[in-house]
Amino acid sequence: MTTADRAPAAALAEPVERVGRGWTSALSLANGAIWVGWYGPLQILLASQAEDFAPGSGMSKETMLAWVTGVGAVVSLAANPLFGALSDRTTSRRGRRTPWIVAGTAGGALSLLLLAGADGVWTMAAGWCLVQLTLNAAFAAVTAAVPDRVPRLQRGSVGGWLGAAQILGVVGGTGLATAAGGVGAGYVACAVFTTLGVLPYVLRYEDLRLAEEDRPAWSWRGFAAGFWLSPRTYPDLGWAWLTRFLMNLSNALVLLYLLYYLRDRLHHSDPEQGVLILTAVNGLTLLATVVVGGAWSDRVGRRKPFVIWSGVLMAVATAGLAVWQTWPGAIVAAAVLGVGFGVFTSVDFALMTDVLPKAGDRGKDLGVINVANALPQVAAPALAAPIVAHLGGYRVLYLVAAAVGLAGAVLVGRIRGVD
Repeated sequence: MTTADRAPAAALAEPVERVGRGWTSALSLANGAIWVGWYGPLQILLASQAEDFAPGSGMSKETMLAWVTGVGAVVSLAANPLFGALSDRTTSRRGRRTPWIVAGTAGGALSLLLLAGADGVWTMAAGWCLVQLTLNAAFAAVTAAVPDRVPRLQRGSVGGWLGAAQILGVVGGTGLATAAGGVGAGYVACAVFTTLGVLPYVLRYEDLRLAEEDRPAWSWRGFAAGFWLSPRTYPDLGWAWLTRFLMNLSNALVLLYLLYYLRDRLHHSDPEQGVLILTAVNGLTLLATVVVGGAWSDRVGRRKPFVIWSGVLMAVATAGLAVWQTWPGAIVAAAVLGVGFGVFTSVDFALMTDVLPKAGDRGKDLGVINVANALPQVAAPALAAPIVAHLGGYRVLYLVAAAVGLAGAVLVGRIRGVD
């Protein structure tokens, strides 16, 4: 029996059959393709457009970039849990998740093409909001496929491969945006790669189908109320959400102004190339730990020690950016951050799936958890812009980022239901 064919009732069952390498590889490629669609713009293209559109707009390039990415992140906050909840209730012949992967990816590619033709801040903001809306539909479905299909003691390993694909997507998106030869061409390259990357999964693997009798009764009130997961009722989920939020906020504070940090603080001769180099160094060290960390966590049956110590390591590396503000210092910090974030990415994902309350709400609940990925994109610009402009510059920014990440690592200890 393959992972492609299961009875409809299995959609709500706790998975026990291990998934194969082919399924994991295809889902990881789809995940990486989505991250190409996000991080080509976030690392290079949006910053370049902000620099082009800022003169005469009444905004600085930093403010424009912060405003556009912040508004897009607000869209992401709503889109991920919304589409996760809709996929939970989908009874299509193609399954619960696949229709949303297809529709979200197609919409994301079209939205990236809209950004390629942006001629000002308003079309830039509209295009980025559409990218966030559509690619979050695909991402919510991809994420929910893991607790649908993967048994608990394989989730660290699968999470590691998804994390590896994520960082390759970041590197690949940055590389495509840099090498394409212009902003418009960069968006086109990201759109094409994102589309092609999901095809192996959606064409080769059949999704689990939800039986009509298992579909929850519909009411607008019940649907809306389901998005609130009380920390009092589910304390482990609440603490897990908070720790992920703080870790991702720290990371977002590091990444947001990286291009400007290299250009304006380190005076790097080619800051765009510098971003690509730092991203590649970070990616290499992340790849060295992300799969190993997840597999090791599966083997010993523990999650919290891995998340705690990876968070401490990331905080130390971030503080290094504050005290060693040189190009060699940035390379070392990128390498150490990759080691810590690799372990965190795979093991924290497994930890999150371990604290999900209900099988029937996996997509919605993971969408709520994924708000902890998107909300830092809103909070980071609000924190970073005044710090850089008025409260001490990049040195203070990175010290704040280190303190935030360290707090997230410490609070992991409050989770009781996972070792």
